[in-house]
Amino acid sequence: MSGVLTGNVILAAAANFIPQAIAIGAYAARYAGVTTRRIATAISLFSLLVTASRLAALFMTPSLGALADSKANAAIRTGLKAVPPADLHVFDLQMRIIVGAGSIGILIGALILPMFLAAFTRGIASFERRGSIPHALFRLLDPRVMLWLLGHLRPRRFSLADFPISRVPRKLLIANVVLYAVYAVGVVAAYYASVIDLGARTTASGLSGLVNGVGTVAFALFIDPTTALIVDQTVRDERPRQDVAAMIFWLIVTAFAGTLLAQLILIPAAQYIAAVAHIWPHGGL
Repeated sequence: MSGVLTGNVILAAAANFIPQAIAIGAYAARYAGVTTRRIATAISLFSLLVTASRLAALFMTPSLGALADSKANAAIRTGLKAVPPADLHVFDLQMRIIVGAGSIGILIGALILPMFLAAFTRGIASFERRGSIPHALFRLLDPRVMLWLLGHLRPRRFSLADFPISRVPRKLLIANVVLYAVYAVGVVAAYYASVIDLGARTTASGLSGLVNGVGTVAFALFIDPTTALIVDQTVRDERPRQDVAAMIFWLIVTAFAGTLLAQLILIPAAQYIAAVAHIWPHGGL
């Protein structure tokens, strides 16, 4: 495993783990908005955390590029037109470890969700008092506040009956599986494709949008509008608060399922990107 777990693999895995955990924690913002009845403020905090998680994910890209370049350059130096099977196998394991780190991040994010909920609830109140997001965020760094937040990590028993799946639209859950599957694999598949087709590796590494675009459509058409509608209906007392809790629970479950599905579609996605990169006109139209 020493040849698999290089520094860049560990860095890329960490850069995938942390944003996924944060993205799951961001779900708590919607529930905090319901409990405090401050939906607009909660959505603002939700967007802030999601943006931060996406910025953190940027650190994964150079590590992926370095891993792909290492395999490609080694093959080119020896006069090969393709990466040898043994090296490709190592690269495959590395990519799967990085994708798997995202799955673990989702599980950790789910475990610390009560702490995120407490932080959002307190953050909303602090923002209303001070009128400053940075001030509210720095307030959370107070050692006394941090200890209070850690106190919310106590294990709690729950039953599936507390989160009835019948209260959550099926199309929302399906779209969320698709979203997390393609987002988990999009950038990774692009660099995987650059190793599959050395002649078009620069083109391939820039085509992650061919996969991620599916997730963007799923989010815009199904996920964001549906979750917003459920939250709004709950605030207007047209739905019980339990529906939001059920929605968040099943969104986490389907997010985890999506990252597992990503392992299955990694190679097909990479082959798809490699095929497009190969047929793309090179040297100008």
